[in-house]
Amino acid sequence: MSAKTLVKRIPIAEPLIGDRELEYVTDAVRRGEISSIGPYVDRFERAFATYCEAQYGVSTANGTVALHLVLEALGIDEGDEVIVPALTFVATANAVVHARGVPVFADIDPDNWGLDPEHVRRRITKKTKAIIAVHLYGHPADMDALSAIAEEHRLLLIEDAAEAHGARYKGRRVGGLSRAGVFSFYGNKMMTTGEGGMITTNDAELVARMRQLRGHGTDPKRRYWHPVIGFNYRMTALQAAVGLAQVERAAELQSIKEDIFSEYRAGLGGLPLSLQPELPWAESAHWMMCAMVNDRSPLTAPQLREALEAQGIETRPFFPPIPHLPPYGSTERFPVSEKLAERGINLPSGPRLELDDVRFVCEAIRRILT
Repeated sequence: MSAKTLVKRIPIAEPLIGDRELEYVTDAVRRGEISSIGPYVDRFERAFATYCEAQYGVSTANGTVALHLVLEALGIDEGDEVIVPALTFVATANAVVHARGVPVFADIDPDNWGLDPEHVRRRITKKTKAIIAVHLYGHPADMDALSAIAEEHRLLLIEDAAEAHGARYKGRRVGGLSRAGVFSFYGNKMMTTGEGGMITTNDAELVARMRQLRGHGTDPKRRYWHPVIGFNYRMTALQAAVGLAQVERAAELQSIKEDIFSEYRAGLGGLPLSLQPELPWAESAHWMMCAMVNDRSPLTAPQLREALEAQGIETRPFFPPIPHLPPYGSTERFPVSEKLAERGINLPSGPRLELDDVRFVCEAIRRILT
């Protein structure tokens, strides 16, 4: 075991927080802006919306409640069916349940890992009201195909872009390609506020409904008057101060991630692994480096993860198919989702990763698999 392995653990992801974040948070504290009131929330919302090439941003306490808020504001109600990918983080389906809707699962496209449009078509019923397109692991879904289906059947289309800050679909940023885009700022995302979320949209009426529901359903013109039942889903000014700094550093953060992914692609070439897609019409956010063991691999994905862990390298499994989780309990097969979940691992990908660390990971994988 090398000296490096003994003294240093390589984590799956760590946020890159610097002087600008500290400056803004310190300023907010000195001003007494520590709750959801103050200019930092407004500045962050505007800056992130601009970054996503959308007109409006609505900040929230986290990405899950952002998705729930969108569904509530769009009128998803008891028994409404919402089509979601079988392979994504469980929050996508849970938010539908929280809105009293019914998540209906569709398999993903093996080429881009977004919803398979043809499988989506087969899932549509008279009760279908919306489609949630997830940009899985930072790669955009095929939004033109999904938009055409939504328009044909008069369905709402929402983007779950929690993992895809900065990704582009045919030259356009995700988050502005549908009725609303939803983002997470959890600590392992490219941009972070620790916790926190954001909804981007070009729909002013939807923004007004979401802002009312976000703050206990308060009438914006009459203090302490609540004409509807709402939620406390607001982001704090301290989170927004960090987020504003992160948006202002977006180009720097993206460049770091691109270098990390380029190093991985060079270092893992020729191994019995497949890496995540990046199609000609897409620019990935490069959130999490994904590797799938193929039929030539001497180890399964869990075995490879265990071997890397023994060398101080933290990894993650892929998300399991949501319909097979206990709360959903489906026995239906989703072949593409199942295959990726079985064979995939996430490698260290955070912006604090040094290129020497990436090389160390690649060399470790090479030793293990050859």
